[in-house]
Amino acid sequence: MKRVTVNSSSLRALGYDLDEQALEVEFHNGSLYRYEQVPADVVQALLEADSLGRYFNQVFKAQQYPYRRID
Repeated sequence: MKRVTVNSSSLRALGYDLDEQALEVEFHNGSLYRYEQVPADVVQALLEADSLGRYFNQVFKAQQYPYRRID
């Protein structure tokens, strides 16, 4: 999945597969996670948030999207 660099102090890059509703999140510490069952509107809201890191922490942790670490 192709990822794009984002302007965030905690998130380095994001990639989204619309067909699979899968979001890949690369953090500045180098870890990479794949979140499943993420609607496109949630990803769009993340990209438009004033603080991507804050939005990610508030929304993704609260929604408990299934995820796994990618090595």
